[in-house]
Amino acid sequence: MSWSDWARGIEVEPSLYAADFSRLGEEVEGLIGAGARVFHFDVGDGHFIPPITMGPIVLQRVTPLVHAVGGALDCHLMVESPERHIGQFSDAGADSVTVHVETCPDLQGVVALARDRGLKVGLALNPDTSVELAAAAAVEAEVDLVLCMSVHPGYSGQKFIPDAFERVRALRELLPESMRIQVDGGVGLENIAELREAGATLFIAGASIFGHKDRAAAYRDLVERATPGT
Repeated sequence: MSWSDWARGIEVEPSLYAADFSRLGEEVEGLIGAGARVFHFDVGDGHFIPPITMGPIVLQRVTPLVHAVGGALDCHLMVESPERHIGQFSDAGADSVTVHVETCPDLQGVVALARDRGLKVGLALNPDTSVELAAAAAVEAEVDLVLCMSVHPGYSGQKFIPDAFERVRALRELLPESMRIQVDGGVGLENIAELREAGATLFIAGASIFGHKDRAAAYRDLVERATPGT
C-alpha cells in the first residue's frame, strides 16, 4: 500500500488528538461514515514538545476500525529519537510515520528503519525551520510527504500562522510533484482552499472538526471547501 492507494486527490485527515477520548471509537466510526479514510495520530513525548499525548496502546484500539474500511493511520511522531518508537507504532497498526527534521540528524537511517517495517514516511518542519533545509533533506531521503506545521507543535486549537501560505508555495516549488505536502495547525474553512491553491493536498483538522457538535458535517464542509471547483 502507498499514499496513492490511501489518499484521494484531496484528503482531510481528522486529528484524533482533538477527539473525545471517552468515546473515541464512536468518533472514528462517525467520521468513517462521513467519508474519512485517513486519520492523523499525534504522538508527543514531553521532550520535543511539552505534552505527552497518545501512545501505541491507543493506536492499537482504533486500528481495526480504520483498516476495516481500507483506511490508513498517519502517525506524527513529535518526539526526540523517533527511531526508538517506530517499531512500537508499526506493531500497533501505523501505516505512515512522520518525523521532524529538527530531531533527525540521521534522517536517512530513520527512513530506512521505517521502510523496513513497511511504513510510508513523512518529514515535518516547524514554523521557524528553514523551508530550503527541510526540502533538501526530504528530497535526499526520498520521503513520501512533507508536513508544513502552521502552528508550533504540541497543542490543539492554536491559531493558524499566516506565513504558512508562503511556506507551502515555496515547498511546492522545491519538491518533486510526486511528494505530497501536508499542513497541520489551525486548518479550517477560512484557509483550507488557499492552502490547496498554494500546493497542499493533505490537511490535518482537529478543532475544526471536533470543535463542532456535528463532526461529520464539519468534516464534509472542509472537504467541500478544499475541493477545486466547489
